[in-house]
Amino acid sequence: MRLLHTSDWHLGRAFHRVNMLGAQAEFIGHLVTTAREREVDAVLVSGDVYDRAVPPLAAVELFDDALHRLADLGVPTVMISGNHDSARRLGVGAGLMGRAGIHLRTDPATSAAPVVLTDDFGDVAFYGLPYLEPALVKDGFGVEKAGHEAVLAAAMRQVRADLATRAPGTRSVVLAHAFVTGGQPSDSERDITVGGVAAVPAGVFDGVDYVALGHLHGCQTLSERVRYSGSPLPYSFSEAGHRKSMWLVDLDAAGAVTAERIDCPVPRPLARIRGTLEDLLADPALRGHEDSWIEATLTDAVRPADPMARLSERFPHTLSLVFDPERTPGEPAVSYARRLAGRGDQEIAEDFVAHVRGTGPDPDEQAVLRDAFDAVRADEAVREVAR
Repeated sequence: MRLLHTSDWHLGRAFHRVNMLGAQAEFIGHLVTTAREREVDAVLVSGDVYDRAVPPLAAVELFDDALHRLADLGVPTVMISGNHDSARRLGVGAGLMGRAGIHLRTDPATSAAPVVLTDDFGDVAFYGLPYLEPALVKDGFGVEKAGHEAVLAAAMRQVRADLATRAPGTRSVVLAHAFVTGGQPSDSERDITVGGVAAVPAGVFDGVDYVALGHLHGCQTLSERVRYSGSPLPYSFSEAGHRKSMWLVDLDAAGAVTAERIDCPVPRPLARIRGTLEDLLADPALRGHEDSWIEATLTDAVRPADPMARLSERFPHTLSLVFDPERTPGEPAVSYARRLAGRGDQEIAEDFVAHVRGTGPDPDEQAVLRDAFDAVRADEAVREVAR
């Protein structure tokens, strides 16, 4: 059985100030063309269809167009909700859509109710695990303490139990939206840390033939059977080194996996350039970036006049300007943003405690801070569902 694995469309999202709907529409066309020309048996979409719980109308219209085109092809599609989606909104009409071959899995309670497709070698069971917000689903899965590993492990126990009831030789595919240990994040993914832990071990998914992951925006192979497709388009300059693609996966009679990367159309390359303003304007080595989307980091000791306007004369698609003046050895850094770069909410809060009273929080106080951040995240998730 041939599968086309994609995820993280983020329909409705902009790239800095650039509207990406046109590029997203081009990707949908590419997806449909690939499914037809490569004779795909099923399309897998592993969450974050939309960029926010209440997407703009244009994004909903594009999603509707994508579903109609896939249904017209007669290619079954299995799709789960991600942490950016409103699971309840995305799942509206799931029963009717299923009759057209579009199988939406947005309810955690249906994680062990597979979509079963058949090829010449027998059945393939597709289990859709929507994004599982630990605080909201732990009771339903009988988990005492909220955590990503605990709820995913519980969901996978249900999957394996269902699989054990099926005919011998039934192959299995799981779709999940999670941060799995070994994956490399980028700046454009929303933090899903709970209890100080974001990642879950890949071993949680043992016992199935293929795991189609979503959430991280870089295409990645954690093992032959566990892969991220990544987002089809870039959504931050941290993705400048990404090759945007989908996985074309062949599942043989025994469940062995072979996979091929299918490149996605990207409207414009990304480039991060760094140096003084005068150097960036004059450097002939940067000629190849003149048509790229640009993030420019200026190292001038004194901020130059009109830097964006001057850069845009050579690089008309400059979108981001960062100031990082070069300093002499021993000179302290002065940028608050630079001090916070790469640090999570928990670390920033602990640093603040240390700054105010001279000593950092003890383990009990760290736990209080973690619980507070987790409670805020859970409350935000509840409010998104209720909107």
